[in-house]
Amino acid sequence: MNNWAQSRRVNPRAATPANSTVVALNELGVENLFNEANVYAKTKFAEYEVKKIPYTDNLYKQTILEQKQMAAKYAGAVSRRPNLAGADFYFLGMLNWLAENGENASDAFQKFLAHSDSVAAAEKSQTARSIIVVVAARRKNFAEAEKLLSEYLKIEPVKLSEHAKMENELAKNYVEDKDFERALPHAVEAYRATKAVFKDASSRERGLSDVLGSGMKLFEIHKNNGKQKQADDALEDLRRTAVLFQSNEIYYTAVNENIKFLIETGRKSLGLQMFADALAQVSKDFTAKTLREDITRRLKKRERQYKLLGEPAPELVDVERFLESQPKTVASLRGKVVYLDFWATWCAPCLEAFPSLIEWHQDYQKEGLEILGLTRFYGTAEGFNVDKATELNFLTRFKKTHRLPYEFVIGKDNTNQISYAANAIPTTVLIDRKGIVRYIEIGSGASRQAEIHAMIKKLLAEK
Repeated sequence: MNNWAQSRRVNPRAATPANSTVVALNELGVENLFNEANVYAKTKFAEYEVKKIPYTDNLYKQTILEQKQMAAKYAGAVSRRPNLAGADFYFLGMLNWLAENGENASDAFQKFLAHSDSVAAAEKSQTARSIIVVVAARRKNFAEAEKLLSEYLKIEPVKLSEHAKMENELAKNYVEDKDFERALPHAVEAYRATKAVFKDASSRERGLSDVLGSGMKLFEIHKNNGKQKQADDALEDLRRTAVLFQSNEIYYTAVNENIKFLIETGRKSLGLQMFADALAQVSKDFTAKTLREDITRRLKKRERQYKLLGEPAPELVDVERFLESQPKTVASLRGKVVYLDFWATWCAPCLEAFPSLIEWHQDYQKEGLEILGLTRFYGTAEGFNVDKATELNFLTRFKKTHRLPYEFVIGKDNTNQISYAANAIPTTVLIDRKGIVRYIEIGSGASRQAEIHAMIKKLLAEK
């Protein structure tokens, strides 16, 4: 079971039985109920393989939802039993945790700790404490979380995976409260523990993801604390860790973020030098040709964007028309934060960003945010080859259909994409009130949207 994949509460009434075997829930032990729910997804995936049912994301999500619903159903039934004692509370807590009902899990674990033999059930007690810490941190009950974390570390066994999660959760929630000073020691410990856990991780991919996440969190805390050198050091340590683990993803992220941070903090010449040095160093740091080539390709793809960051924004040229308003120049928008969204009607990730763009336009237009959707003539509309007049008419209808309140800028060709290094779509470019390019990133998705949103707020706050 992945003890840590908690995000939302599952309604036990939505639960469906795992199989057609009619067994009264009150006839089964709580541990047996947990074990059945815990292996549900694994059992179903094995069944799909035998039946040659194709794997899809929707099938995965549905199966995991069924598992959570089963756990919620069982937890609800168990909680109504009289005379629960000892380990019953532990497995009730685990059922609630599997169902993503964190509050109920915490309550059950606290009852378990109050009644358990700490020697005989040491491992279960430690797991219970670790989950209570996570729930308390998410509630911003930091005093309780800190107290229990301290208790956890004084008792054996101390599992590195549990330790890493507790420290990470505290760091994350302190950051949400803008308390970077208290977040820092927890971020340091989370990063240290996560690197140690990776050596024994059952899943390399999951382990690397945890290392990257904790390392970047440490960097962000130093950055927000105004500790430039410590932020630089955190990224350099992450790069070295990538070499140790031979992770191209962590290596690229560490170098890319360091280059951007150097540019952002007025050290552009050092940033560009780091770019050149990284291209030379990667062949020494990685033994596998495929990893070297991947890192090199991704860094080279960013070269023009690095050079554009921190520079005056290029003027828009070769514009056929602004769809609904008089043409504007980038220079005329000085004093505003300008969001250039390079997109196309046939680009699915571009369309996925529309809800966020609509929301940001509504929320921040009065504060000075100007969103421009930059597209160009592609010679197609709804799957057919068309002339410019027909494509222009299609764009007008498209804007109304999707209720997009911001302006479209239609280019004659890809000149503006080249000028802004938008070598794929969607590409987001943010220009500050002084007309300086401050942000260039490709892609959409939840994490990218959160990053863009944070940058918008930062630039709007700069006067």
